[in-house]
Amino acid sequence: MVAKNQSLGEQQQVEIWQTDAQKALYAQLCNAFYQREVQRLVAEPNADKLRRQLKSLPYYIERAASLVVNGHSPFTLDAQNGSWLEKQKATPPDVNKQANELFFQAHAKVGLIVPVIVNQYDKLHLRIDSIDQVSENKLHCNELGWFDFLGNGLEQQYAQLLKPSKLSLAAACCGHQWQFSKRCTPRVLSLREMLLAGNINWRNIKRPLA
Repeated sequence: MVAKNQSLGEQQQVEIWQTDAQKALYAQLCNAFYQREVQRLVAEPNADKLRRQLKSLPYYIERAASLVVNGHSPFTLDAQNGSWLEKQKATPPDVNKQANELFFQAHAKVGLIVPVIVNQYDKLHLRIDSIDQVSENKLHCNELGWFDFLGNGLEQQYAQLLKPSKLSLAAACCGHQWQFSKRCTPRVLSLREMLLAGNINWRNIKRPLA
């Protein structure tokens, strides 16, 4: 809506500036994501898999950048590194298995984005995953496999599913991690996780985006 004392020319200038700013941010994010993914793909030993990933890379990078530019994430964006920033808590989110069970019994749906604690090599971090199957008393996440409704990993013993909350999703989206119960440098999210982060329904985290 145009302010009463704002001329049409001034309004157009603001709109052009916003469009240019969005274009500049989009380009910066694409560049950051390309640098990140190229470094990751260098280590891919399977030539066929590498070719497939390179072929689809532009689409996923452009999609992730668009989600960030047009999204409504509650975090601060580090555009240079293509990462989300939020103050890290001194300790990881608590695991409440009873709360997990009650939540997933009521709200486990295909497409719901969920946080998962990964505890390996004396280092703990949260990862974002998405539900792609739901059965009577368990669910399947796209990357980390099957979990029961208590959140116990049935395939990956180092993984613990959490009830989504703004606290747990913030830690997952911002790459927070802890070593020996102390905060350490946040990790950089994969491109897949950035895509998932861009699809979180922040207005109602119990539901996938429509």
